[in-house]
Amino acid sequence: MSDYLIHVEVLQKRHSIADESEIQGLVTDWVHCNQEWDQMVKQLAERKDSYLLIDKLPKQLSPNVEAINISLTRRCVPSDDTSGHTWQLSDTSRTLKYYLYRLNYDSVTTDEMETNEEQLPSAQHTILPSIEFHGLWESLVYDLHIKDQLLEFVLTALMFADKGVDNKLINWNKVVLLHGPPGTGKTSLCRALAHKLSIRLKHRYKSSQLIEINSHSLFSKWFSESGKLVMKLFERIKEFVEFDDQLILVLIDEVESLAHTRQVSANGSEPSDAIRVVNALLTQLDGIKNYTNVVVLTTSNVTGAIDLAFVDRADIKQYIGLPCVETIYEIYRSCIQELVKTSIVSCDESILSYNQLKCSAQTGEALGTTFAGNYKLLQIAEQSVSLSGRTLRKIPFLAIALFSCGQIPINFPLFLDFMAKTVTKQFDDRNGLK
Repeated sequence: MSDYLIHVEVLQKRHSIADESEIQGLVTDWVHCNQEWDQMVKQLAERKDSYLLIDKLPKQLSPNVEAINISLTRRCVPSDDTSGHTWQLSDTSRTLKYYLYRLNYDSVTTDEMETNEEQLPSAQHTILPSIEFHGLWESLVYDLHIKDQLLEFVLTALMFADKGVDNKLINWNKVVLLHGPPGTGKTSLCRALAHKLSIRLKHRYKSSQLIEINSHSLFSKWFSESGKLVMKLFERIKEFVEFDDQLILVLIDEVESLAHTRQVSANGSEPSDAIRVVNALLTQLDGIKNYTNVVVLTTSNVTGAIDLAFVDRADIKQYIGLPCVETIYEIYRSCIQELVKTSIVSCDESILSYNQLKCSAQTGEALGTTFAGNYKLLQIAEQSVSLSGRTLRKIPFLAIALFSCGQIPINFPLFLDFMAKTVTKQFDDRNGLK
């Protein structure tokens, strides 16, 4: 039977001194007594990318809880499932899983490597879950259930490792490759995934850490020694991985800088050191895959340049493309909600989700009255097709900077006019660069 699996992520306040059992009890009482719970679950079930962040908390929770994030997956849940704290609700078709966590406020640290008598920055370390990435997962919008699929993949890979599945019989490497055009959020998705994993696996690991390697900037400068640098870098990573109660997420951005296809190098168009770099990377990946607590996340804008041996080691090769109209609309909607929240834009009408807007059209709602602004926003989304997610999230800022003349708050209809002008300008500017 397909069950609702309800994930409740509870963010404990920074200076709260309450213990976990106390907060767990308060949240449990709130769930069971909340008359709006069924309605919230229904809303989540109808959303394409389901989550609900509750920041207006009841009085009994507010002293210790900063926010509650609720998400929903529909799947069969085995009775011995042990990830998180599982409570059965009165409705046996639903299971609630609870995760309590605090954010880390420490600054990102930089790891240095000595090369040619020079200290060279090699990687950045972030203790997770981090204030730097709080809310990032929820802000990312994609056409398909990409986020849920990536999360389930990594959780499954770590579960296989924990269970001691023989990887000579069933092969998995705990390597993810996100590829696609620039500006589509690949690096942000990797960071958000690492942050989300640190929350979901808080019961399993005492601490989590993201190690970011900017391969392009590091290895282009010291290319002649890059093979040795790869080995040194992974030796450093192994020092962290040795502690099996610590989850290590390694992010290699622009991985094509390290895993450049050896066929091109063998033909003489690239120096032979490029081959040594790829060989070193593949050897190191093979060496750390036996550790149960490490996952490698990689991104690339030019997958055609990546060595096939590396591509073959990636368990998931997920294409992150330019957003469709529905996704563009939802991105714009989240931006406008933030501007309304901060009193930069004033809005008298409800800003509907894409699905709600489609339903209102099917029921014959008058376009010129209640939801006129929503339909205008949909037209702007259709106008914005072929823009990257990075560009889309700049449109609201540019609309205000270019056309508002410093007058805020801006009423919603006027702001939409500014947005339409800004989108047109983006295409004109892009065409001018060709």
